[in-house]
Amino acid sequence: MNYFKSVLLMVLAITLSSCANKKENPSSEAFKKPNVIIVITDDQGYGDIGAHGNKVIKTPNIDALHNESYRFTDFHVGPTCAPTRSGLMTGRYANEVGVWHTVGGWSLLREQEKTMADMFTEAGYATGGFGKWHLGDNYPFRPEDRGFQETVMHGGGGVDQTPDYWGNTYFDDTYFHNGKPQKYEGYCTDVFFREATRFIGENKDKPFFCYIATNAPHGPYHVPLNYYNIYKDLGDDVLKENQKRFYGMITNVDDNLGKLRSTLKELNIADNTILIFMTDNGTTGYYNKKGVETGFNAGMRGTKGSEYEGGHRVPFFIYWKDGNISKGTDINELSANLDVMPTLAELCRIDLPKDHLDLAGQSLVPFIEDPSKTDNRMLITDSQRIQVPEKWRKSSVMQNKWRLVNGKELYNIETDKSQKHDIAAEHPEKVEEMKAFYENWWKRVSVQFDEEIYFKIGTAEENPITLTCHDVHADNGNQPWNQRYIRSGAKGKGYWSIDIKEEGDYEVSLRRYPIEADVLINGTVPPITKEEKPGLQNDYVEGVNLNYTKASIKIGDNVSESVAVSNDDKSANFNVHLTKGKTQMNASFFNAKGEENIAYYVYIKKK
Repeated sequence: MNYFKSVLLMVLAITLSSCANKKENPSSEAFKKPNVIIVITDDQGYGDIGAHGNKVIKTPNIDALHNESYRFTDFHVGPTCAPTRSGLMTGRYANEVGVWHTVGGWSLLREQEKTMADMFTEAGYATGGFGKWHLGDNYPFRPEDRGFQETVMHGGGGVDQTPDYWGNTYFDDTYFHNGKPQKYEGYCTDVFFREATRFIGENKDKPFFCYIATNAPHGPYHVPLNYYNIYKDLGDDVLKENQKRFYGMITNVDDNLGKLRSTLKELNIADNTILIFMTDNGTTGYYNKKGVETGFNAGMRGTKGSEYEGGHRVPFFIYWKDGNISKGTDINELSANLDVMPTLAELCRIDLPKDHLDLAGQSLVPFIEDPSKTDNRMLITDSQRIQVPEKWRKSSVMQNKWRLVNGKELYNIETDKSQKHDIAAEHPEKVEEMKAFYENWWKRVSVQFDEEIYFKIGTAEENPITLTCHDVHADNGNQPWNQRYIRSGAKGKGYWSIDIKEEGDYEVSLRRYPIEADVLINGTVPPITKEEKPGLQNDYVEGVNLNYTKASIKIGDNVSESVAVSNDDKSANFNVHLTKGKTQMNASFFNAKGEENIAYYVYIKKK
């Protein structure tokens, strides 16, 4: 009898111990880390999706994902590109990580920030990024320096921008594969999805994080003709010419999303893959001229760049069949790009990145587990886009359905979706409560406003380094930020903030065109026409000869030199001795009249 009692007690003890261990430490057999794919498009707004009520646009695959996903219906981002991406990658406010602009030296993610790619790499995931980064094109700001193990990216904030490979037009371009230029065939969106699909196939047997950030439908609105033709016969009262191209670009994204999902099924990994679809800011495809609307903005006020709802409320769909996130469900509580990293950390049961700074976002898992859960948090978005941020500039403080705009106007979007009726005078206590939150937020995000972000000169990781006028510090309008401006000879001015990492002898080369163009300073580049590439929105004009006669550089207080420019020169070269430390650099060309213009491209090599 005692023998059987002892055996029974032993079995019971083992069972209880096993249950306790399973509860506290889920085994690898009980939980298999999911793959993660984020698809984020560029300048596609909340209303640019059929499932959101747009009667014109063709998005059957996005609509299908919408119908199967948990949808965060009150999801917010920055009103422009780079700020949104910085918040998404770090879980922190754009202003506190140094990214409150898209050009001008303020689209570089501060070095101390840790990214979502860092988090997944540390957790043993394969990480790949495809398309648009827009958080820096130089070491240590590049995606391959910030946790991504494989990348295929264009430069700058879009294909054909100044830091991008010369001559890119969305068709048959050269992108940067792990930082090295490589030629690709096909339309840009097709290429980025194709390369992402290749990465997924190569890593299907291990957990992976795949970030697909299309530059479409950002302008210029270059699009394959078969997608433009879907909309071309619509009247101008339905869509203007640019909108037809814009919609065609989105339908192309939609087709690629459908192909991606089919591939996941073929690889038998669809069920254990978290798939997120979102966009980076409000639409650029909605026009309202004197009350005449074309396009669709879901009844919201404002578009890209706006502090009003249409500038920053975007779609956010999340699907994961094995995680029971696969039944169309609306979650209506306030949420933001800041929340994505902590949410994925909790869903994937991995740690946040080592040495990460204080997150502003929160995990959305409690709302996924209980979609009826409510919250009373406040969030802020703003659009600075100047050299030094200004308090209250183009800002929206959000709580539930309250919106305090620019510190003055108060709206309740539950009853006033289009933000037409300012009710600040009727709710002074709510205004003061939201202003108090903003004041505390400003103290948090403004700590490093006076600390510029420096390009590293003379490093083993990037020597020579290429600097472009896209990133000079200057007032708006002084950065010729795309190649169309470069071709036309647009005026620019400003300085680069540089950090010379090692004292020594350097060669500084100034160019009118980038080195890959292989063109004389006073030469021209041929046009690129719609006859050559039928999907172009507009021709690229022939490069203008600016007839430069002199070049100059100024680096700190110790280097100030000029050289003559001849018609046989491809670059103006300076051999200088630089001392270690942080300083400013100016680089300019001059014509015979003494008129100054910024050097569009500067190459600095440590000898």
